[in-house]
Amino acid sequence: MKKLFLLAITVISFSFYSNAQDIKFGVKGGLNFSELSGDDVKSKNTDGRTGYHIGAVLQVSLAETIALQPEVLYSAQGLKDIDVDYINIPILAKLKFAKFFSVEAGPQFGFVVQDDIEKAFKSVNADAKAKNFDLSGAVGAGVEFGGFFGQLRYNFGFTDVIDKVKAKNSAFQVSVGYYIF
Repeated sequence: MKKLFLLAITVISFSFYSNAQDIKFGVKGGLNFSELSGDDVKSKNTDGRTGYHIGAVLQVSLAETIALQPEVLYSAQGLKDIDVDYINIPILAKLKFAKFFSVEAGPQFGFVVQDDIEKAFKSVNADAKAKNFDLSGAVGAGVEFGGFFGQLRYNFGFTDVIDKVKAKNSAFQVSVGYYIF
């Protein structure tokens, strides 16, 4: 897990210094519509969680229509009765069209900062604990107008969220933000 984090920082740093002439830094926030999906989660008996995300975004242009977009976000996810909050680090490749529209895709590395899984499972006498790390994929689209931007994104989990339970994260995100410089 530490190696993945160090690799992400290295990629971000290399990109920052190699293309210092076209870099945008900003802040963003928005809503999460999240749920857990998998063999051990019955969708009829579980309600998704409406949460939020907030953080920083860096856009580094690699070419006129291609950019790398790493972010650091605090993200409230889980279910209505099970909260799992993360520090998420998506590292997205971004393809720009028509100077204001873009599509993006890439991996997302999540680190649990707070959860109430043990409390939620205590009522059914289950020994459940959150896993500390979550690997997800992210795909989305965005628009930019001057310094303002908006994004729609879908995150889909590759790893299970809870030990011994087949349940992966999925979240639809709606974001707005502003590039400070």
